[in-house]
Amino acid sequence: MENLEIRMSSDKMPMTPQGKEQLDKELKRLVQEERPAVIKAIEFARSLGDLSENADYEAAKERQAWCEARISEIQDAIARAEVIDPKTLKSDKVIFGAHVTLLDVETDQETTYQLVGALESDVKSGKISVMSPLARAMIGKAVGDTVEVKSPKGIKEYEITEISFK
Repeated sequence: MENLEIRMSSDKMPMTPQGKEQLDKELKRLVQEERPAVIKAIEFARSLGDLSENADYEAAKERQAWCEARISEIQDAIARAEVIDPKTLKSDKVIFGAHVTLLDVETDQETTYQLVGALESDVKSGKISVMSPLARAMIGKAVGDTVEVKSPKGIKEYEITEISFK
């Protein structure tokens, strides 16, 4: 487990296999579909004449800049990815990839989150970035431990009720 914590602090980016697969798909779509579509939109806008007052041209150039930035971001993330399959992990403490069930001490409401890489987090689907304040508070804790996290509404206290790897 110590080795995993050391790897997370290096320039490598921990990522689940599903997260890497999603990035691969998005990169493929951006390069094979989005980039050519933007190039066509720019060519069309140029054919309309005066570029100084051409809103279509400006919009297409902005879209191109966003697309190229996103491609670069994904390529960097994939190059730095350290794919870790949670199914292969076993620990009695919270580490990357763990599914952690928390009990809100104040409301008695239970919530389960999986700790994932920064680019694959999606709170609505129960995936939080390993770099988020909540995840950072949980790292290294065990079932029965309490974690405190600063939130906009003040300090929230949670009890870890279950840790699993799926």
